Amino acid sequence: MQTLNPHIGSLQLSSPVILAPMAGITSLPYRRIMKSFGAGLVFTEMVSSNGLIRDGKKTQLLLKSCKEEFPLGIQLFGDDPQVIAEASRMVSKLSPILDINMGCPVKKVVRSGAGSALLQSPQKISEILKTVRKIYPGLLTIKIRSGWDDNSINFLEIGHIAEAEGVDAITIHPRPRSQGFSGKARWQHIAQLKSSLNIPVFGSGDIVDPQDGLEMLNATNCDAIMIGRGAYGNPWLISQVLDLLAKKPISQPTLEDKLQIVLRHMQLHREQFGDKKTILEMRKHLCWYARGLEGASHYRVALQKTEQIDQVVDLTRAFFLQDQVA
Repeated sequence: MQTLNPHIGSLQLSSPVILAPMAGITSLPYRRIMKSFGAGLVFTEMVSSNGLIRDGKKTQLLLKSCKEEFPLGIQLFGDDPQVIAEASRMVSKLSPILDINMGCPVKKVVRSGAGSALLQSPQKISEILKTVRKIYPGLLTIKIRSGWDDNSINFLEIGHIAEAEGVDAITIHPRPRSQGFSGKARWQHIAQLKSSLNIPVFGSGDIVDPQDGLEMLNATNCDAIMIGRGAYGNPWLISQVLDLLAKKPISQPTLEDKLQIVLRHMQLHREQFGDKKTILEMRKHLCWYARGLEGASHYRVALQKTEQIDQVVDLTRAFFLQDQVA
């Protein structure tokens, strides 16, 4: 198992648990919550390179940050080397780390030639990295999948290209694009990539409880783990992995602990986006926080009918506190 404080180039991370960039999820309020639980690195949502250079206001909002989440990684996606390079130049003073998404399986992204579509063209990946590296002076990482489908598993080829073009670290989600998020992640691909490269390798996929995180680190020898969907409504997953690594008993949140984090998450969202957007966007997070608790289905139904932020807060307090009394 690797060091508890991995490096990306000259940057030392505070822990080997990284928050994955997730579209529609990893906004600033979410990142601040996850950072407070010990994430050594957090990433923005995927940022469109095309949208950025066209000065889209929505795209610019994705880049808003604060000191407490340092170091922040910015993730770009696109398919045109010159466009990605220009977008890289534009964000070069905003973050010490730039990640290029080469693994997103979403159809809309793939149809544009970006995300995991790039895995079908190793030469284009080389061109993108070469072009970006000439312009972007900071730490450069990429996120990939194992390949496009089972007949084109090429993560080792992509890894060697990345290393040769000056990439400082690479994250692999060990499923081909064709697998989506179904079945099991092939952790052996993480181990193979780690043993083949001299740059840090981060593992992603199927980390849903703290033991999974520990097992991935031990089984693959990767430098850090990247947590995505497993942390939905469960930022404690990050601190629990760190408890295991430190050989401490796993800390379990009480319902009062959960309520306090839920309320803080909502407040941060209100400060960032205002009440209307908070009601719309926090519903999914609140449902995730409530998952597994008694009365969660009734709470979810009530949330969909609630149109005022104060009512959402009152409903949430009542749900968690009632459950606690019961």
